Amino acid sequence: MAVPLSADRFLEALEAEGLRVAEVGDWRTHNREHMGPWGPVHGIVVHHTATSGAESTVRLCYNGHTDLPGPLCHGVITKDGTVHLVGCGRANHAGLGDGDVLRAVIAEKRLPPDNDTDTDGNQVFYGFECENLGDGKDPWPAAQMAALEKAAAALCRAHGWTERSVIGHLEWQPGKVDPRGFTMEGLRERIRERLK
Repeated sequence: MAVPLSADRFLEALEAEGLRVAEVGDWRTHNREHMGPWGPVHGIVVHHTATSGAESTVRLCYNGHTDLPGPLCHGVITKDGTVHLVGCGRANHAGLGDGDVLRAVIAEKRLPPDNDTDTDGNQVFYGFECENLGDGKDPWPAAQMAALEKAAAALCRAHGWTERSVIGHLEWQPGKVDPRGFTMEGLRERIRERLK
């Protein structure tokens, strides 16, 4: 069980990992906590945005849309490797997912298949949205993948987690396909090496 990082500690953790960070609007107090609790936190969910264009992607993740108000994550990782902070606290990103997956994340064990939607992921997971069309063809630049690896490792380091605390949306919620274009096992291996 982990207490969520404060805005200052979140920013410090990312910068200590060598990331280029952009603070967006009132991200420090921008959240959905009036809709439910935030924390304890147990891990990180990785997403792709199904959008292109850094500015419009960051704006969408900050503001959300009619059916899903923002913030839609905690940080947006654009193709140039910048982490744009758009929220601190509960965010609309993980939705309902599989409680068995959450238990595996907490235990840092191999993930079971995600076949239920019985657990609120917005309460217990940080979320990073990555600018990508998610069509399997849109490239993942090296700078973006390095930033994702560093951002996830930064939070793992801050909480004393291993790479097993990092999951893809497709591993959490049935029917989701993100992130598409790389494997979560490959990303976890990179995070594991970084945490050594």
